[in-house]
Amino acid sequence: MILHDAQKRLRQARPSDLEIEDVGLLAALGRVAACDIKSLIAIPPADNSAMDGFAVNAAEMREGSEYSISQRIAAGQAPTPLEEGTVARIFTGANMPDGADAVVIQEHCDYTENTVKINRSAEPGSNVRPLGQDIQIGAVVINKGQRLNSVDLSLLASIGVAEVPVYERLKVAIFSTGDELVEPGEPLQEGQIYNSNRALLTGLCRELGYEVIDCGIVKDTLEETKSALSNAAKCAHLILSSGGVSVGEEDYIKPAIEELGSLDMWRVQMKPGKPVAYGSIEGTRFLGLPGNPVSSFVVFQLLGVPLMQTLQKQNQSQPLTYMVEAGFDKKVTSREEYIRVKLVRRADGELVADRFKNLSSGILSSLSWADGLVRHEIGEKIERGMKVAYLPMTRSML
Repeated sequence: MILHDAQKRLRQARPSDLEIEDVGLLAALGRVAACDIKSLIAIPPADNSAMDGFAVNAAEMREGSEYSISQRIAAGQAPTPLEEGTVARIFTGANMPDGADAVVIQEHCDYTENTVKINRSAEPGSNVRPLGQDIQIGAVVINKGQRLNSVDLSLLASIGVAEVPVYERLKVAIFSTGDELVEPGEPLQEGQIYNSNRALLTGLCRELGYEVIDCGIVKDTLEETKSALSNAAKCAHLILSSGGVSVGEEDYIKPAIEELGSLDMWRVQMKPGKPVAYGSIEGTRFLGLPGNPVSSFVVFQLLGVPLMQTLQKQNQSQPLTYMVEAGFDKKVTSREEYIRVKLVRRADGELVADRFKNLSSGILSSLSWADGLVRHEIGEKIERGMKVAYLPMTRSML
């Protein structure tokens, strides 16, 4: 596939030279682990009860018999060894006493404060969480390159980690090109439009955990484009631009990159998003996105994210793709196309992909409406009812 080849090329970029820093556990959310993290303790740290009930030696128990309760063990208390021929009242999460190997749940017992009648026997290990059942000492709980989510932080907390070694955040310099652009809040003059790509790309990068360097709007001249690129290369790991990558007389990204550095990829046979530029300036990677907001978004998701994860030294997994039923017809395409769709559920429960009514790359509202993209391969005709590849479209496609 065209996209697969482009993604593979971007993933071969050399990772950025990133510093490693130790941050507090709660500050590590969304950061990328800089090393494997191993557990120095076992979880659970001792055999403990999975239920409220009675800790017993299973071999001594007889169904229907009555036994003395020799101790009461709550979570957080240290038990004493179980006296022979007795049971211990025990609660969920409490450590098992030496000499006990099973828990009879309280629903299977008749009991008073001092005695219990066992109505149903238990096998050794019943209702017991064994030492190290979750995590063994020395087990790797977080892998180098793993982007940390809230569950990961909880896991680290469970093994007592207070500080986490992480890579510094990828610095992404963002600018938009175009004399027609003005920022929201300013009055529009004839022929001008508001700069929506700045908010789009800044938000996407921040959702992915990157540090954004806002370089504003660059006017359509070769000198200003070269100056913006050169300045951005001095302070960022990646330069991300929107607009100016087509073949018009007012598109200066390509000649500027060729003068300042190297252009490694120019245009991709995909829709939306054909005008794409990829290269480097003074050792800093550059990705030029189309100016149309939909094209910019799609290229960012499908090409920008793999590149940025590589530069951030983040482990990568292939985006999830599902086969769903097409709820529309589409003629044969000459470019690999990514169609904005929303999944709807028919009366029979089947999920069907319904496409947006207008597939123009300038229809920004379609991104707010859609929940995914359908891949339309070159030479393929889509007919209503056939199975198509659906890519879920979270706003940052993590």
